[in-house]
Amino acid sequence: MFSSIRWRIAVPYVLLILVTMLGLGLYLSNFVRQTYLDNIEYQLLTEARLVGNVLAADLPADPSSTELDAAAKHWAAILEARVTIIATDGVVLGESEEDRTKMDNHRTRPEVSQALTAGQGSSIRFSNTVHYSMMYAAVAVKPEAAVLGVVRLSLPLKTIDTNIRHLQQVIFGATILLTLLAIILATLVAGRTTRPLSNLTTAARSLAAGELTSAPLNASRDEVGQLTSAFNSMAVQLRQQIAALESERGKLSAVLQTMTDGVLIVDHEGRIQLFNPAAARLFGASQEDVIGDSLVMALRSHQLLELWQSCQKSGTAQQAAFELSKRLFVQGTAIPLGQALPGSILILLQDMTRQRQIESMRRDFISNVSHELRTPLAALKAITETLQDGGLEDPPAARHFLERMETEVDSLSLMVNELLELSRIESGRVPLELKTTHPAEILNPAFERLRLQAERAGLSLSMDCPENLPTVLADAGRVQQVVTNLLHNAIKFTPAGGSVTAGALEQAGQMCFFVRDTGIGISAEDLPRIFERFYKVDRARASSGTGLGLAIARHLVEAHGGRVWVESELDKGSTFYFTIPLA
Repeated sequence: MFSSIRWRIAVPYVLLILVTMLGLGLYLSNFVRQTYLDNIEYQLLTEARLVGNVLAADLPADPSSTELDAAAKHWAAILEARVTIIATDGVVLGESEEDRTKMDNHRTRPEVSQALTAGQGSSIRFSNTVHYSMMYAAVAVKPEAAVLGVVRLSLPLKTIDTNIRHLQQVIFGATILLTLLAIILATLVAGRTTRPLSNLTTAARSLAAGELTSAPLNASRDEVGQLTSAFNSMAVQLRQQIAALESERGKLSAVLQTMTDGVLIVDHEGRIQLFNPAAARLFGASQEDVIGDSLVMALRSHQLLELWQSCQKSGTAQQAAFELSKRLFVQGTAIPLGQALPGSILILLQDMTRQRQIESMRRDFISNVSHELRTPLAALKAITETLQDGGLEDPPAARHFLERMETEVDSLSLMVNELLELSRIESGRVPLELKTTHPAEILNPAFERLRLQAERAGLSLSMDCPENLPTVLADAGRVQQVVTNLLHNAIKFTPAGGSVTAGALEQAGQMCFFVRDTGIGISAEDLPRIFERFYKVDRARASSGTGLGLAIARHLVEAHGGRVWVESELDKGSTFYFTIPLA
């Protein structure tokens, strides 16, 4: 109970009132009783003097006389008190209530003894005659110098005790009433005093639980009100700071979630504290499984571990490039976080796979262009030197060499034209004249153009294009160029006796064109690069062609908003597909 400040205020207050009232009641009870007794004593002494003065003429008297008994009873009736008249030797001469002849000698009674010696006396004691406590007041009767006797008045204390008990009951009742009022008042005061503290406690708990939208508390002008005002100011500042932190946290989270680079934070023990989605994609691991785990156990990359160890040992930024898998190459940068997070290291992982592929493609492109140009240039150089060395003097040979020169020049011209065409297509400088066209109007010209070539190669050429197909929105000439290119390659790489089929079908809201052959097929290793510039399946590059046809076809299809792909297996033929949007 005393753990609550409310009761620590109320209980001492109530106890103080209770103890004070009880003490005051006891004091007042004793004080009133004593005052009452003193008043009774004074009254009895005064009345005893009055009786003594009246009876002085009858003293001393004969002990056998009954006159004093009658006088005692007379005065007892008037004064409403017991009256006893005693001789100087202690013999009772008159008694208002008892038979005096049977009463003991009263010479040794305290009040009688005091009256004989000091003129008056009083005492409170149990009376053996009437068998209850009495107050006695005795006065010596001495009209002159000699003491003639003693007049004693007495009253029973039960009347006094009854009055005292009544007074005590009144005081006790008042004490109980005041105590109850004190309890109620103390509870109200303590409750009113502690209610703001309870509200502050509730508000502080709500604030600690993250409930930042609660209204400010009402503040009074006392010390608790000052505390409430300070708390309201603190809550406002805390809300502002938390809102700012939440905003910054949201920005940081948005940056980390959308970054294409992997981000890790590793503590001094090598445990991962931060792992963004880009890093999860790089390592193929989920954030929930990695956070809190050891770097080496969670990601199992010794290059990454070495990068972290190197940064931790040197205390400076470190960089390293390494492969995470056969097809994934990353650039890692480890940076110590210093005072921000002592002992922790930030690791940035940039996916360089595409850049590496582009660099490889650039090298292959330069190598392929050089190789494609070197062959006709070397042939031209040899023919020129042969003619200079006397070939002109032999007209038939000279004519043959000139024909060869014309062939090589045509090959160079074709290559340059295709490169220029590819460059214009890639840069978007080739405008497309989009018109509503039936797929047959695209397939028929290319089919008829290459029919004779297929027959000379001993191949079966067919077309699969239903008449009920919907129209497409395309530049018919450019799409015919794509089909022609695909048919030409299919005829070139299909042995005699095989078949080539060109056709179209509606698929997923688009028109899907295809060229299928039963030729030599393409290996799985070459499939991803088949549409690159100058890429040839023939490693020796002995086959004719520039290697630009499929690259041009891909760019033309993509310019129409479609896509191109191939399905093939070695010695089982190939099927090239591309899509064109419907009209």
